[in-house]
Amino acid sequence: MSQPEFNFADALREVAQARNINEMQLIEAFEQSLAQAYTRNVEPDKRIEVHLDPQSGELEVLIVREVVEKVEDEHLQISLADALELDPGVEVGMEMEFPVDREKFSRIALQAAKQTLTQKMRETERNVVFNEYKDREGQVLTAQVVRSDNKGNWFVELGAGEAILPPREQIPGEKLTPGNRVKIYLKEVRKTPKGPTILASRADERLLDYLLKQEIPEVANGIVEVKAIAREAGQRSKVAVFSHNSNVDPIGACIGHRGNRIQAVTGELGRERVDVILWDANTRDFIRNALSPAKVGLIEAQPDRREATVTVTPDQLSLAIGKGGQNVRLAAKLTGFKIDLRETAAISDLDAAMQQAMQDEQDGRDAGTAQSAFDALFKDSKSVATASPDDQQE
Repeated sequence: MSQPEFNFADALREVAQARNINEMQLIEAFEQSLAQAYTRNVEPDKRIEVHLDPQSGELEVLIVREVVEKVEDEHLQISLADALELDPGVEVGMEMEFPVDREKFSRIALQAAKQTLTQKMRETERNVVFNEYKDREGQVLTAQVVRSDNKGNWFVELGAGEAILPPREQIPGEKLTPGNRVKIYLKEVRKTPKGPTILASRADERLLDYLLKQEIPEVANGIVEVKAIAREAGQRSKVAVFSHNSNVDPIGACIGHRGNRIQAVTGELGRERVDVILWDANTRDFIRNALSPAKVGLIEAQPDRREATVTVTPDQLSLAIGKGGQNVRLAAKLTGFKIDLRETAAISDLDAAMQQAMQDEQDGRDAGTAQSAFDALFKDSKSVATASPDDQQE
C-alpha cells in the first residue's frame, strides 16, 4: 500500500507528546480501534488486523484467513487448493493476509475508529494518572485549589491529576479559595469506571506529622521522636514526643524560640491549637501528661483492659474534661486508654493526704479515725467524665 496522504503516525506522535502518553501504546490503541470499527461496520464476520508503521506512517487493513483442507467458515478460512493458487508455498494451518483497498475504509468506519481512539486515549491518560499517584499514596503534596461542588467537596489540582477533598477530610471552618496553594495528604488512589479517584486530606494526623518534620530539625533527624498524635482538625491536637538525646528537651525543641516552630505548623493548619506533651513509658505518667494542662490526682490503670480511672479535684475537673469533652477525648486517643474521670472533694494528692493524716494525729485525733478518713479519701467520689480512644467529636 502506498504512502497515505494523511500520516497517522505523525498525528499520533504529536498527540502522544502533547498528552504525555506512550507513543507505541497510542499506536496500538489506534490499530485496535480501527480494526474493531472496520469489523463492526464493513466486514462484521471476518477477522481484521490493522498495522501502522510508526516510521513511514503506512497504514494497512488486512483480512486474515486460515488455510484448511475443508472450509467450514468462508469468512475465516480458505481452502488449501485456493491458497496454493495464490502462494505455492502455503501449508495447512498457516494464515494468509488479504489487504483491503483504501477506498473501502468508509466514512462510517473511520468515524467509529476516531471515537474509539478517543476513548482509548482517555483510558491511557487515566492509567498514566493512576500509576503516577498510586505510587505516591501516603505522601504530602502541594496542590492548587481549583473548585468546589454543591455537595461541599473541594477539588485540588496536583499536576497531571485532580484530587478530591470531601467534607470529612477538610479542616472545619477553613475557607479555601480557588487559586490558593495548600498542602494535602494523599490518602488513597483507586480506579473507578470513570477514571482514577484521588482522595486528599487536610484533616489527617499524618499531615500534622509531616509538618512537624518540616519545621522541626530535631524531629526530621530523629533526635526527637513523635510517639503519638491525636487530632480534631481545625480545633486542637495533642502530640506526644520523646527525646533520644538527654541534652535535648523535646517539648522545647518542638515549640521553638518564642513559639516560632509550633506557630509555623499551626499556621499551615488554620491556627489549629497544637499541644506538645512528653511521652512516658510509664502508663500512669503518660496519661497524666496527656490530660495537661489539668493537674490530676490518683491514676488507676488497667493495661490489659486499656482502661484508666483518674481522680480529679473540683477545681481541675472542667480543665481535665475540656470544652465539649475535647481534652479528655484527645488524651484517650493519644494514650489508647479509655479514661474515666472521677471527682473528689477531698485531697487528691497522696503526699498531701499523708500529711493531712499526720496532722490529724498531732491534733489528738484517734489514729484509727485518721486512717479511716485516709482510706475513704478516694472512695467518696463520683464519675464525671469518660472518654475512650475512638470517641469522636460531638
